[in-house]
Amino acid sequence: MGIQIDVVVDYPANDEVERVLGLAEAVGEPVTVTFIWEGHKEVERAVLVPATTLALWEHWAPSAYPTSGAGEENRAVAEEPDLAHPAEFGPFTLFRRRAGGRTAVAREGVVVAELLNPDEAHWLQEKARNVRQGFMDPKQKAAFEEFLARQASRDDQ
Repeated sequence: MGIQIDVVVDYPANDEVERVLGLAEAVGEPVTVTFIWEGHKEVERAVLVPATTLALWEHWAPSAYPTSGAGEENRAVAEEPDLAHPAEFGPFTLFRRRAGGRTAVAREGVVVAELLNPDEAHWLQEKARNVRQGFMDPKQKAAFEEFLARQASRDDQ
């Protein structure tokens, strides 16, 4: 999916994050990012999807990404992530959503991209492509029906 980049994130003033966000915006393609937070051993993988690309995927995807564990009746109340102030990275601000785990990336008050779970990004991209490939706009459908009407039947051939 798109471009793959590994990024080490030290603290909010890190240039690397700003460059990756700028790259995703410039190429208009999803960028797979591995965050290695200073002082933590675990890595966090995400897909940075430009806002326009995400809007297109969400337009064509027939439904929302299924949440894990949805419908489990014996499940305890889901843990909500702690509230935190938005994180500043140069001209970009990251807003972590409590529901869904996405992080919106804004510059000058405008959302330019979102960080998604890699599975969700892949699911959205696949669903959107499958639906889009099966769609004909009304003019295209009318022209195709007209074309088919002009064709000789198999018996006449």
